[in-house]
Amino acid sequence: MIKTIIAGPCSVESREQLRSVTEALATMPRVGLVRAGVWKPRTRPGGFEGLGEPALQWMQAFSKEYGVRYCCEVATPDHVALCQRYGIDTVWIGARTTGNPFMVGELCEALRGSAMQVMVKNPTSPDVRLWLGAIERLRQCGIADISAVHRGFDMYHNLGYRNAPLWEVPMTLRREMPEVPLLCDPSHIGGNRELVAPLVQTAAQFDFDGLMVEVHPDPDAALTDGPQQLTVDAFAELLDHLVPLSSHLSPLNAQQLVPLRRQIDDIDHEMLSLLARRMEMSRQIAYIKRDLNLSVYQSDRWADVLADRLSMASGLGLDADFTRALLEKIHAESMRVQLDDQA
Repeated sequence: MIKTIIAGPCSVESREQLRSVTEALATMPRVGLVRAGVWKPRTRPGGFEGLGEPALQWMQAFSKEYGVRYCCEVATPDHVALCQRYGIDTVWIGARTTGNPFMVGELCEALRGSAMQVMVKNPTSPDVRLWLGAIERLRQCGIADISAVHRGFDMYHNLGYRNAPLWEVPMTLRREMPEVPLLCDPSHIGGNRELVAPLVQTAAQFDFDGLMVEVHPDPDAALTDGPQQLTVDAFAELLDHLVPLSSHLSPLNAQQLVPLRRQIDDIDHEMLSLLARRMEMSRQIAYIKRDLNLSVYQSDRWADVLADRLSMASGLGLDADFTRALLEKIHAESMRVQLDDQA
């Protein structure tokens, strides 16, 4: 269930901008932390790259004035030291940094012995091991208060999002580390403010523990990531319409779900049995291809199979992208089996 709400601008652009958004968010009891980017190196040079230490000075002053807590991204040990100097007790490690174990190690040493809360965004690539590894390194340095933040992944095809959600990756992290709170960053996943609310509801369906949403007093004039930031009013409306969901079954709900879940279990067992039979057919084909001196990959055959199965899936009402991905995965495993048997 979503309990933690973090909101604020992508980056601190001025004292007035920070005061405006802080004053508004301070009136929202559900907002526990105000996010504010202080260092914003861009993918390509020439853009606004953050205000650095002056922004931290304003955050310290407004924290006392409005009774709020701030958090910001850190990417170097110097960033950590400055946050500590100005009383910022919560930081996050960004996606690019999470993907670099060397930098994570340096940050861990800078954080060692502190009581700071650290949030770890997923790496840009869908490699859950890097994400897990960053959390493990923080634990080894004595950091106890750690959360994970899902902000999507940079793929060749991002499925209409800025960063492809690939919900199965954060679910894998949750399975490996169920004790680590899992937050969703719908702003960076969507890249478009129109996608934020639907992504928030999806995160609720996946039982995320919290949200990190970008909110700006005037998004169209923002110096960074304007299209994905919500106005204060739009954010307030989003919170009002956030449907609370429970991950716990009542006895009545269990009675309704158990029979259907048993049918799903039976279907899964049948699918796995069929997949095992299919791989056995692949092994037999491998022996014949070896005797006939044929390559494992037969492009014409695969093209025909894929077209036929996609046509069939369409008639059955199955999603084309899902079906293609599933068939390609099965085909890749079939080729691996054939290569192993020809070795």
